Amino acid sequence: MSSEPLFVFDALADPKTARPAQNDINVVLDIPVRLSVELGRTRVNVKHLLQMTLGSVIELDGLAGEPMDVLVNECLIAQGEIVVVNDKFGIRLTDIATPADRIRSLK
Repeated sequence: MSSEPLFVFDALADPKTARPAQNDINVVLDIPVRLSVELGRTRVNVKHLLQMTLGSVIELDGLAGEPMDVLVNECLIAQGEIVVVNDKFGIRLTDIATPADRIRSLK
């Protein structure tokens, strides 16, 4: 068996001489998140799900003309309206959730 250590750690800095951590936003700017737009939701029984065919219509709880929810990692951050940009769908933000609202929406 080898007597070499499995892990080698750097020496810890002396707390008296260590520099305080900086509040640098650049540390998180490249973290990927999942952004999605939700038109609405509904609940269906498995029986009805299995009966669906091409052309079946699923009724959602969202109303036509109602703002769509913009979610980041499944947390509501804004609402907006659907737009078409260069033959692709987009969303124009019409309302941004306050930081307090965003914290409340965390699960």
